[in-house]
Amino acid sequence: MNKPHSQTLSSHFASLYSKVQTLASHYKFFTPSRHRRRRHHQQPLLSLPPIIWVEPRVMDSSISTQADGAAATQADGATATATQEAAAATQVEATDGELPLVPPSVVSKTGTGSGRKKSLAWNHFEKVKVDDGVTMAKTLAFVPKNDGDEGFKLVSTTFSVEASRKALAEMIIIDELPFRCVEGYGFKKYVTTLQPKLRVKDIPSRQTVARDVIGIYNSEREKLRKSLKGCRVCLTTDTWTSLQNLNYMCLTCHFIDDTWKLHKRILNFCQVEDHKGETIGRKIEMSLREWGIDGIFTLTVDNASSNLTTVKFLQRVTKDWNGTVLGNELMHMKCCAHILNLIVGEGLKEIDASVDRVREAVRYVKSLPNRNQTFRNFMERLGMESKSLLCLDVPTRGNSTYLMLETAEKFEKVFLRMDFEDDGYSSYFKSKEDSGGLGSPCMSDFQNCRALVTFLRLFYNAIKKFSGSLYVTSNAFFDEIFVIQESISHLVKSQNTLLKNTATNMQTKFEKYWGEGDKINPLFYVAVVLDPRKKLRFLKFSFSKIYGNEVGSVMVDKVKALLMNLYTFFCSVNSPNVEEPSGGERTPMVVGDASDPYVMVHSRYELFLEAEQSIGCSNEVDKYLAENCDGRRDGNFEVLGWWKDNSSSFDCCI
Repeated sequence: MNKPHSQTLSSHFASLYSKVQTLASHYKFFTPSRHRRRRHHQQPLLSLPPIIWVEPRVMDSSISTQADGAAATQADGATATATQEAAAATQVEATDGELPLVPPSVVSKTGTGSGRKKSLAWNHFEKVKVDDGVTMAKTLAFVPKNDGDEGFKLVSTTFSVEASRKALAEMIIIDELPFRCVEGYGFKKYVTTLQPKLRVKDIPSRQTVARDVIGIYNSEREKLRKSLKGCRVCLTTDTWTSLQNLNYMCLTCHFIDDTWKLHKRILNFCQVEDHKGETIGRKIEMSLREWGIDGIFTLTVDNASSNLTTVKFLQRVTKDWNGTVLGNELMHMKCCAHILNLIVGEGLKEIDASVDRVREAVRYVKSLPNRNQTFRNFMERLGMESKSLLCLDVPTRGNSTYLMLETAEKFEKVFLRMDFEDDGYSSYFKSKEDSGGLGSPCMSDFQNCRALVTFLRLFYNAIKKFSGSLYVTSNAFFDEIFVIQESISHLVKSQNTLLKNTATNMQTKFEKYWGEGDKINPLFYVAVVLDPRKKLRFLKFSFSKIYGNEVGSVMVDKVKALLMNLYTFFCSVNSPNVEEPSGGERTPMVVGDASDPYVMVHSRYELFLEAEQSIGCSNEVDKYLAENCDGRRDGNFEVLGWWKDNSSSFDCCI
């Protein structure tokens, strides 16, 4: 500690000590006579006697000394008047910047007839109601400090049994704990240690906690219902069959609220009779009616044939709903992550045998603890250190296959050494070969996997980005597709036979689902245009590079036509009644000091630039497209944040 800081602290402690002495004249304190200060390596800056707080009590005008052992006696009837005069005098004597003296006590007027006095200091405490209507004062507590924080902060807190019960129920929900955990002896001892004011009888039973959880569910359900009222949502659904041969469906919605914040909510998680398209469609319709949702923008599903029936059913039954957009023609949205997994699976067929051998070797190591330990022992013998561990993939998930191959190829030497020296490993694969299966992976298998890992990394990053749910993903779709399609086209011409055949298979699958961009839902392109960093310029550039200038021009015209149709639709829905003033009628908006001539010139110049950019723009779409792209070099750019800041300029576009 440097010297100036030490002096500052000493002065603060000295000031604090003088104020404590002042308070001691009106409050009752005790100083332990046999207090022994603990020895520390560093001596305190200022030695202060330890003080123990006792509830404020009234001291009479005549107080006997502690040596005499006599109790304090109450003064005559003039005591109340004298104490009030003393309170006024102490307020006058308080100097600026110092703590005002605490006023003396007055006789309590509670009507109990006990004659006890109550300190005026209690009038400055905020009283709150707690359990059973009992009124208590708030407690002062220090705010917990984070790493690097300096100083301290005092806040007033109040303990409430109801608040603790609600927090307990939320903990049960968030951590997915069993209800019976609240009845354990260890839990009760722990919570009563944390809060001594909490009595054991106040800890709820598991039945009470279950009722509290249901209460929170009903409350949150009503909040969500109000948030969804009048909202147009984007839905995602998926179905699967459990190990018990039970069919399940999950329905998720995404929507943007009035503050331009993206939300994700699960609307339904239930059993279904079967996986037929009409069955799923009826379940979705029922869930939407229960939530009061009357507008579907898109429905994202995988490429199962039954989902096409689901989409057609919903297009038919929701066509007359209030929130329907362009007759639900653009409702069907194919899951891009699922399509990429199919493309990766098609490419892996070229080295299917190598991938299967590596997968079987990883399965052998991961199946038993002693096999895993043997693998680690070989790693130590070969001097290999790696924090990444082996992981087994799900064959239908291309991203998990990439992770398996990426980690497995790092341990090629370990697998090859185990094939020679580990009898259990070699006999396991020998029995596989004898029964017509695959043998252990060899050096060529690892070379094939290593050559493909770099290429698969593009798909892994794209799938990971598409699978995000807490940020907007539709505007990033075309970036990833453009990079992947460019890489596939490049590898088709590769001299490496393995990569060439793999890329050729992937290109065939790519064209099956997305074609030359004409099989993609055009709303993806609209999302790219509504990204102020890209607009139509990026689409024109991408289309021309992939498909040529002629196809690119046709696709750009189609996207712009769709954008105008959407603009016309939303204009008819919003029905704007106030016309935007012309350029000559606008009043220049002055930001800053209006009397400053430089500020006036700057504001008029901004208005001039806006008018120049709007020349030939008959609507807000043309105006938006004519402006320059914003935020292209901003790594932290947020699309929704930009539209939130500029929403007043494009009322009908949103």
